[in-house]
Amino acid sequence: MEPVYASVIGLIKTAFRAYSWPITVRGAEHVPSAGGAVLATNHIGYLDFTFVGYAAGKRGRLVRFLAKKEIFDKPGVGWLMRGMRHVPVDRYGRAADSYSAALTALQAGEVIGMFPEATISTSFVPASGKTGAARMAMAAGVPLVPGAVWGSQRILTKGRSRNLQRGVAITVLFGSPIPYTPGEDPAAVTKRLMTRITELVAEAQATYPQQPDSDDDRWWVPAHLGGTAPSMAQSNAAARTVSAERRAQRRSRNRTASP
Repeated sequence: MEPVYASVIGLIKTAFRAYSWPITVRGAEHVPSAGGAVLATNHIGYLDFTFVGYAAGKRGRLVRFLAKKEIFDKPGVGWLMRGMRHVPVDRYGRAADSYSAALTALQAGEVIGMFPEATISTSFVPASGKTGAARMAMAAGVPLVPGAVWGSQRILTKGRSRNLQRGVAITVLFGSPIPYTPGEDPAAVTKRLMTRITELVAEAQATYPQQPDSDDDRWWVPAHLGGTAPSMAQSNAAARTVSAERRAQRRSRNRTASP
């Protein structure tokens, strides 16, 4: 066990006990006990990586997550991220750098964790996925394991204040690896991956042991299930707006940096 990762795991488990968050894990047997693998799940909250990593730990695996570079630049947190050997992704730099680092880790037998949607879905419904997870798994020749996390949005998610309420249930599911053939179009593999992730999310929702306490508490339930979360169309529109703003900021920085 790596000392930094071991210490963080200890703190996380202490927090889980302190807040009495019951965590249900199903399908952990689909995470290989040895060798490289890509774990690809939906993304609904800022703590998703914590719960997915905890679930993979049932198989004795440490997960190296791809995370935006800005997190690595923060004092203290960045040191922990580097100590746990997570992989930084520079959204304004060379995507090939993070891809290469993740591929090297996979070939060395590591487990890489990814969120194919590349951002939190505020509708809490899986959006279309990017092809990075499929491309990495195929290039390294390792299993591409789909997964789902549910309940984490109630604790800390985009556009909401954190809620450290005791007893919030968390569900993490894994499915059997997505089949692919050498040379196959990664877009086709990604489509199968996202279809399976969506099915696992639906299963997690259907078996979730808790319900909203009141009408005001229905915000974390998707619109199609009778909740008040934004629709997928609204969530996608908001994501496009944020993307456009980031591109504008990047162009502005590039102009400022130019001689």
